[in-house]
Amino acid sequence: MLTTVYGESVMDRLRGTRVALGTMYFGTTVDERTSRELLDRFTERGGRLLDTANCYAFWAPGGTGEESELVIGRWLAATGVRDELLIATKVGCLPDPLDGPFPESAEGLGPEVVFKQFERSTERLGRPSVDVFFTHADDPRTPLADTLGALSELVRSGRVGVIGASNPDAVRLSEAARLAADDPTTAAPRVIQARHSYLWPDPAADIRPQLPLDHSLVAHAREHGALLQGYSPLLQGALTRADRPLAPEYRSPANERRLSRLRELAGRLGVTANQLSLAWMAGGPVPVMPVLGVSSVAQLDEAMDGLELELDQEVLDELDALAPLGRSDAAPAGAPVSGGR
Repeated sequence: MLTTVYGESVMDRLRGTRVALGTMYFGTTVDERTSRELLDRFTERGGRLLDTANCYAFWAPGGTGEESELVIGRWLAATGVRDELLIATKVGCLPDPLDGPFPESAEGLGPEVVFKQFERSTERLGRPSVDVFFTHADDPRTPLADTLGALSELVRSGRVGVIGASNPDAVRLSEAARLAADDPTTAAPRVIQARHSYLWPDPAADIRPQLPLDHSLVAHAREHGALLQGYSPLLQGALTRADRPLAPEYRSPANERRLSRLRELAGRLGVTANQLSLAWMAGGPVPVMPVLGVSSVAQLDEAMDGLELELDQEVLDELDALAPLGRSDAAPAGAPVSGGR
């Protein structure tokens, strides 16, 4: 498998990182002033990984998909902290045309798209390189070898540290690993990002192109030394706020029991359900790095405080007892994962 000095440096820094700041709505529903305040506070509190994409947030009113990267780029230029932070961005989900039906109109992962969108992302970010370059979703229309070939060229050129896979299919990840094992010039994904929370979506719900973290992805990460990230960990505030009902795919008796236990334990410990769920997610033997989506400094501080919690084993056991599939490591492929414990 292709590795570089730059890539190994990125992996070393990622292994020492507990959290990423998601910037999906920066420049659209989160205005630029607030976005900069969040970036300032995140770095003040030791945060070192920013997560964005070339399509954030095209669906917001007036959005084109360029806003998040542009805000980050302007903030990096103004603060001069480029070398202190890790930047991750993504390719593959920008609609083409922009008003086309989604996800059917997604740009995909053809080599020409990968190269073109990488150049546009780096231009907006004001950086010649990207530390982690994610495929945003699987593209069954493009041969995997073609996509990996383009991504590997960016790694070989020193413009990408490591490649990642967001919303990946475990079968395609295994195929990528085989291709990389057979060819020292081919890189394989070393960061896996999927939807993950203490609650579990209905497997029958169609949330494409999003995919939840499951045991097959965790098994792949263990086998290949990949890092795991979970986005939407706080379910848009529904873990703590009575005015934020769960999304339809999370409405089930099992999730009601999980949420009740989470809130009960949080009250006993004197923390919020958000904080307890983040500590649970990040604190297992196989940690899942939360990708935080926040819209105020108060929300960010609450989350960062949660990630500083050290949970007793008794509390972890109580949470795992109602987590998806509990502590089982022998679950079938496609079954949800309990956070790695």
